[in-house]
Parts: sequence; structure tokens; C-alpha cells
Amino acid sequence: MKRIDRRDFMRRSAGALAATAMGKASGTEKLSATTVRTLGKSGIQCTLLGMGTGMRGWNGESDLTRKGRKTFLEVVERAYERGLRYFDMADQYGAHDYLKEAMKNGPVERDKVMLLTKTTAREPERIRADLERYRRELDTDYLDVVLLHCMSKPDWPDKMRACMDVMEDAKQKGSIRAQGVSCHSLGALEAAADSDWVDVVLARINPFGVKMDGPPEKVVPLIQRAHDNGKGVVGIKIVGEGQIRDRLAESIKFVLGLGTVDAMAIGFLDASEVDSAIAHIEAAS
Repeated sequence: MKRIDRRDFMRRSAGALAATAMGKASGTEKLSATTVRTLGKSGIQCTLLGMGTGMRGWNGESDLTRKGRKTFLEVVERAYERGLRYFDMADQYGAHDYLKEAMKNGPVERDKVMLLTKTTAREPERIRADLERYRRELDTDYLDVVLLHCMSKPDWPDKMRACMDVMEDAKQKGSIRAQGVSCHSLGALEAAADSDWVDVVLARINPFGVKMDGPPEKVVPLIQRAHDNGKGVVGIKIVGEGQIRDRLAESIKFVLGLGTVDAMAIGFLDASEVDSAIAHIEAAS
């Protein structure tokens, strides 16, 4: 078999390969940002486009929270009014309290949205405590998706087994609906693609290799593998943490063209960026 180098991969992905995949993806319907998608075999549904809250997020804050509560809630309101029903959070982003306010005082209705959050806990007792705290912080009886955050080692399914058991127990009891990982290395992504425990995997993907676990020609086959194994695949870093914002249209077209990404989360810093992403998705499909 002829080996595909990076330059050839990029050329094909930007052209015929993406166009063919888009034909398959939109053969029976025109995709939009608000198209309802099911995350693999999990049964969890959300809109194709979700609002990310963690651009450069860590230590309890992100670029969006640093803009202040008023701006954060304005962006949430625009996203919800435009039909987005997926909000992507993490303990490290400091976003739970903001979403709680949006659900308590409007406009977000809890039973109409998919809430995804993440934990960096590495001990089972901390996982258990986090799950309880997250529900209090969001004032909700259940969490739709909870992920082990930033898995970077290929042996994470062995190292994290006790934590995974806690999450599995929570899923059986109904306090979370689905579980999974966000990956920060090729080895971790490969392990996630093959793990029976994983319902949902967050994969960093764009056509330029910016802020990803590896070059696109290595990441794309692993996303395909996860998809084929029934995992819900959520694409993140679509704009490379803002570094390729001026090439958002190309990135969205590429990701949609793969035909293996169920949903994507994009971080918005003002309401106009919500409208821009929605327009790019409409144009791409």
C-alpha cells in the first residue's frame, strides 16, 4: 500500500475526500448547527454544534469567564436562542455556576439541553465527590456526560480502573447518563477508541494539526476507529484554541467531511462568534 504523507493527506482531505464524505453525510438531509445527533451508541442526543466554555481554561477560569458574568451569560443566551442544545464544561473552566444561573433565571431549560463536564480527579473518592459537587453546582439531578479529563497515557484504562468503576456505578444509578474521556495524546485516543467502558470521547481535530494530539493523518484513523466501535465522537479544538479562527470555515468543512464526528464544541468569546460558526456550518453542508 502506498504510504500517504502529510502533504498528500492535507490535499486530499481539503478536496475530494471531504467532498465525498459530505455527500454521504448530507445525502438525505442538509446538516445545520441545530441538527440533532446521537452520540454513538450512548443514546445521548445533542445538537451538532455545542458551545464550549473552556478556551484556555484551567484553574477555575477560562477566556470566557475572564470576560465576566454578563458577557458569559450573553453568549449562552445567544447560543440557546439560536438553537444550540449542547454546553461543554469542565470543573477547571469555572463554568458550572454560570450555566446554573442561565438555567435558573433563563433562558436555558434543563430538560432541553445536554450538559457535558469533566473531572481531573485521579482517585475514586475524589471522583465520587466531584460527581456530587457538580450536580449541586449545576443544580441538576443528573449529568448527561462526564469525562475523565486530559488522559495522556495509553495505559489510562488500567491506571484509572477504580475511578472508572465509580463512574460506572453512578451511571447505573442514573446520576450520570454517559461516561468517557477527553484525550491529550495519540496513545490515549487509541485506548479510548477500543475501550468498552467509553461511551463518549472528545478528540482534538482540525485540518491543520493545531493543538492536536498528533497530525491529522494519524488522528483521523483513530477517530474513525472510535466511531466504528460505537463511541460518541465529539470534535474539539476546531479553531485550534483560537489560533486558526480566520480559517474556521475550512476547519468546519473538514471535520464535517470526515463523517465520523457526531458533534463539535467550539468556544465562543462573544455572541457574534455563535452566529459565525452557525453560518459556516450552513455553508459547509
